[in-house]
Amino acid sequence: MNDDKLLTRIGALLRQAEGTDNEHEAAAFTEAAQRLATAASIDLAVARAHQRSNSGRPAAPAQRTVRIGEPGKRGLRTYVELFVAIARSNDVRCDIAANSTFVFAYGFDADIDACEALYASLVIQMVRASDTYIKSGAYKGETVQQLYEDRYTRRRWVERKPLAAVTARINFQTAFAARIGVRLKEAREQATVERLADASAEPGTAVALRDKEVELVSFYQRVSTARGRWRGAAATAGYSDGARRAGDRA
Repeated sequence: MNDDKLLTRIGALLRQAEGTDNEHEAAAFTEAAQRLATAASIDLAVARAHQRSNSGRPAAPAQRTVRIGEPGKRGLRTYVELFVAIARSNDVRCDIAANSTFVFAYGFDADIDACEALYASLVIQMVRASDTYIKSGAYKGETVQQLYEDRYTRRRWVERKPLAAVTARINFQTAFAARIGVRLKEAREQATVERLADASAEPGTAVALRDKEVELVSFYQRVSTARGRWRGAAATAGYSDGARRAGDRA
């Protein structure tokens, strides 16, 4: 299957996920898209291994800049968390801008394409679900511990305050992204096990997958210039158990 046909099929599954109000159907369509992406990625890894053994020049990993949002937009860190959760299940490594406006994605082109397709759909679902949660007012009446820090003295303290809508949204979307990561990981593992157990699978499939991982790690270590540690959304907002549970369910 060429890249265009693959993205068309993945896109069709994701549009079905976006178009349903049934959370179980949405999950099923999204997981099917991940399994399809995984199966195609395995096939490409095997093809690259054959090309290498035949003295060809197989496709190499690449770096791509993925725009997440404009500076100052609230909730960008949760969008980054969603993209990174997707990337972990698709053999893509990430470096993140300090202001969360973009991500440097490292991987093979087809894998990055799959990440971008999944992200484009899932971010719509995440925002729509969090909008519904905020409009319901379910977060009202909850209090939250807010961590503050004096940027001059570095002194930190905690205060308990009513849960603000923006904090509820960040907690909701953080939990949503984490649950998506779990579901995609499970779908990837299932697809991989099935492909390796398939009697018609290439005998060198497992070796090709290990070689791909080694090549990607080597490329990332050679190209990445990242310094420091990115702070996720959890580091910038108070913790809301209720909003987290709602985001996980969604």
